[in-house]
Amino acid sequence: MTEVRPAAAASASLWERDRELDAVRRAVDDLCADHSSSGSLLVFRGEAGLGKTALLAETRRIAEERGCTVWSARGGETLKSVPYNVVRQLLQPALVTMLPEEARDYLGDWYDIAGPALGIADPGDRQADPQGVCDGLVAAVRRLAERDWPLVLLIDDAHWADQETLRWLAAFAERLHDLSVLVVVARRPGEVTGPRARHLDAIAATAAQSVATLSALTPDAVAGLTRATVGAHADGAFCREVWAVTDGNPYDTVELLAKVLDSELDPTEGSAGELRALNRSARGGGLVARLEGLGIDATRFAWAAAILGTGITVDLVARLTTMSLEQAERCAELLTSARILTPPDPAGGQASHGDLEFVHPLIATAVYHSIPDALRRAMHGIAAQIVTDLGLGAAAASRHLLQVHPDDDAELVDQLREAAREHLAVGAPDAARQCLERALQEPPRPEVQGHVHYELGCATLLTAPARTIDHLRTALALPGLDGAERVDAVIRLSQALLHNDQLEQAVRTVEAEAARHEEGPARMRLRAVQFMWEGIYAGESATPGRSARLAELADACTGRDNSERALLILRGFDAMTHGENAEEVVEACDRALVNGRLAPGLGWTDTEWGVELLMMLGSSYAYTDRLDRAENLFSEALRTYTSAGWSGGHLALAHAFLGLAFRRQGRLKDAEQVLRESLRIAERVGRGLPLYWSATCGLVDTLLARGQVEEAWSIAEQYGFAPPYPSTIVLPDTRSVRGRLLLAVGRTEEGINELEAAEKAAAARVEHGLAARSAAELDRGLMLARSCGADGLVRQAERALATLTG
Repeated sequence: MTEVRPAAAASASLWERDRELDAVRRAVDDLCADHSSSGSLLVFRGEAGLGKTALLAETRRIAEERGCTVWSARGGETLKSVPYNVVRQLLQPALVTMLPEEARDYLGDWYDIAGPALGIADPGDRQADPQGVCDGLVAAVRRLAERDWPLVLLIDDAHWADQETLRWLAAFAERLHDLSVLVVVARRPGEVTGPRARHLDAIAATAAQSVATLSALTPDAVAGLTRATVGAHADGAFCREVWAVTDGNPYDTVELLAKVLDSELDPTEGSAGELRALNRSARGGGLVARLEGLGIDATRFAWAAAILGTGITVDLVARLTTMSLEQAERCAELLTSARILTPPDPAGGQASHGDLEFVHPLIATAVYHSIPDALRRAMHGIAAQIVTDLGLGAAAASRHLLQVHPDDDAELVDQLREAAREHLAVGAPDAARQCLERALQEPPRPEVQGHVHYELGCATLLTAPARTIDHLRTALALPGLDGAERVDAVIRLSQALLHNDQLEQAVRTVEAEAARHEEGPARMRLRAVQFMWEGIYAGESATPGRSARLAELADACTGRDNSERALLILRGFDAMTHGENAEEVVEACDRALVNGRLAPGLGWTDTEWGVELLMMLGSSYAYTDRLDRAENLFSEALRTYTSAGWSGGHLALAHAFLGLAFRRQGRLKDAEQVLRESLRIAERVGRGLPLYWSATCGLVDTLLARGQVEEAWSIAEQYGFAPPYPSTIVLPDTRSVRGRLLLAVGRTEEGINELEAAEKAAAARVEHGLAARSAAELDRGLMLARSCGADGLVRQAERALATLTG
């Protein structure tokens, strides 16, 4: 228990926080001990007013006393929709000291990826990959941390941090074991749902034993604080009533004792009955009543400050309230005297672009929610106009636009659509989604509504396939979406259906749209996409005559445009999977190239056709033993995605298929290395996707080839490499690899059964697709069965092999 101390000894919020402060001192000592020491993460969790902010301030003092660099940031209740808000605050001390050229040199390849999110570089003209931006931010902070060691990062009110910052923080926390940085996070329990809650849970899980839940002060501590504030003559009954009224909440206790001093209340048992009334005036409705008592101008000033949330300047508030500057300055002084607003504390270290801030987040929350609903929405609209007039852009204004009451405003819809484009360009699809969903509430004009649904589908394509499907179907059902944009919407819809494991619907979708078009580039593109989805289907049904029609179309193609080049690639892949002549496969694939390289518009980061087409091209080369071409293609994919910051599913696939090329070359060690990296990335993207199967299957196959049977089995068990299998083709064949694995671990009968199933699946494809490879796997299984002396299984394998090979 903390002993009674004089008021000057410590902040009230630090009473009975010795255990937490000891943890801080140990963490700072460990950080400063050695430049190569591992980083650490502390999380302080507690209800409002329990002293989280005071603990962070004391952490700053301790760290700076030891010579540490300290950067800090704070989430805000009205700022949750502003992407990268908190991480920008955090890095401002480092960024403001750098010239643009210096920042580019320092961040290197990550400058163009992380720079737009940090506000130090212009965004590109395409949608940024959120995972790539997250990884870029991790790399940026890593480089800055190496420069500014020993570095301490403080994040207050993390429950109000934006989703993009929390995603970065969760990823950064996972890497602290090899990065010498101390991160201290303060948050309230609860209050968060959805992805933000998952990120906060991941952060807490990383902190493990370093999560401290703050408790209220004990009666003895409140008694000591009371006597230190109002005088040692405060009697026991009065002190006990202070504790009972405030529930031991440090912030409420300090505010109540300030009221006691203001009212000159005698701290004795006879006056204790007045404490509850005083406490009500210090918070909630009492605070609002106190604010109203300061006059209408002061109330309007406080409301405007709560609307702004951050960067509160007298000039901005004057513009928002239409006050004169002199009026606004008088109100600021009045609210400061009333302990509602305060100048920013330079010792707190938080970057501030304003003259004022609220004394405590509880006050900001109470003031904000006291604004009448209609007036609050109108003030947000005025704030959005001010931000726009200042030239800060639609994205900066969008947090206010989201709060404006729907009013059939076409200009507001345009602003929200522009804000969504800006958010997508910096890798914040969730922020873009919020803007577009709000635009639909306005609502848009009938001729625009389909476009908004289409843009919503594009915004969620990388993150939520099911939601994408709904929006794109709605967009296609509404008037206004025509020409190339409609074709693009149909193809995006088919991609979303594919990634949502609805491959047959993906095929039917593009087939139906193709039937609506006359012969020409649009129809050619749609038919190529249809052939592409049919070509990767691993099920037992296939469109009758598909291969013949594809061959006929491809024969007439010269590779003059990307639609023809796509058909040639599809023809090559189809011929490869059906065991046709290797030279014909290669000839078709070569015709799809321009001077031996990918054509403009068909590159790895071009979105018109998608990554699947190029993976088919590389696979065709790999399985026709043009392994140098396959390796060059997949190595180019790896370089392109890395430099572009696409570190999600695309990068996982690039590693997986480069591993396939290495495996086919017999470079097993190299194959294992890149396939493990593919699986690591795929695990982060999400289990069950086709790319996840490619990584897992390739790694198990390679480990078996290296004779590492136990490790192969361990990987299979850990990552769910077992039925049910995906509906898309995976190379190498999943059933065949699973069958070999079962045979290798002694589960011979199951292995033979799995290989038989592989044979049936292959034979069911038109012209016995993939039959040669399945026969090879069965032949290996037959040899193992013979070596085991299992006569029944030998006969079973022989029958399966005979059926497959004729």
